[in-house]
Amino acid sequence: MLRLANLSLLVLFPIAWFAPLMKAGLLPLFKLKEISVITGLQSLWGSDVFLALTVTFFALFAPYIKTLGLALVQFDLLKPSVLPVLNVFGKLAMADIFLIALYITLAKGIGVGRLETAWGLYLFTACIVASLIISMLTKQSVQKAATASET
Repeated sequence: MLRLANLSLLVLFPIAWFAPLMKAGLLPLFKLKEISVITGLQSLWGSDVFLALTVTFFALFAPYIKTLGLALVQFDLLKPSVLPVLNVFGKLAMADIFLIALYITLAKGIGVGRLETAWGLYLFTACIVASLIISMLTKQSVQKAATASET
């Protein structure tokens, strides 16, 4: 079951990257523009390369590397000793959610224009949280298997 849940994240993460995280507009009367992880990154690459690299790592590489690494551990293709490193990747991915939430809070607080959260933010957050839970459960099952093999 954990394997299937983790493998499903390999499909869900890319969907979350292209899904609208928020809708933003300058004035309440105009149509809101949808912003996704990918469109946000495209915009960043044109204005701030360092920030774009940081967000790309947090939003794309960290969760995907963690999910792939966890799958390799679950299928006994990678030693369980890498689980602590994979957990760090999960925490880095959670930092991206914090940055998005901070951006939304700041933008709403300024009061210029309109900003609405969209379903992609919830999907992306759910993927990150599911990844953290799957990681914890995988660690527990690996420890139980190790204990059982010792006895």
